[in-house]
Amino acid sequence: MQREQRDDDAAWQAIVDNYGDRVLGPDDDPAASQSVTDEALDQADVTDDAVADNADNRDNEMLEADEDDPWDQFVPPVPPPLPRPSVDRLLSWLGVFGSPAVLLAVVVTGVHLPTLIGWFLVGAFVAGFGYLVATMPASPRDPWDDGAQL
Repeated sequence: MQREQRDDDAAWQAIVDNYGDRVLGPDDDPAASQSVTDEALDQADVTDDAVADNADNRDNEMLEADEDDPWDQFVPPVPPPLPRPSVDRLLSWLGVFGSPAVLLAVVVTGVHLPTLIGWFLVGAFVAGFGYLVATMPASPRDPWDDGAQL
């Protein structure tokens, strides 16, 4: 057991010592220049049209492969329409979200708002929030319901 640990320690130490060094293979010549020369560019017989044709062919092959994929056949069902809230709950939600939005817009634009309208917006927020909390069900629909629906 102790010998294996020493081997592991030695292996890890070698990794740490050589961290960042590139391992050279038998074909690698460290003295070779890696810059591209003009001669190498002249030897390339690739034109822009050939590159574009190859790219188009590749795109067409990928599109055909996508059409044949059996996993792409799933189409989700149309979701049901959102339920319409009752008028009292709709007004409460408007008070909770609409009043702060109007007050924020008034403050940002610098428009002078009469004091009575400002207090009305604050009251609408408080009343809407209070109504929504008061009409909230005391227990969940199902005791084991975590809210997730498939």
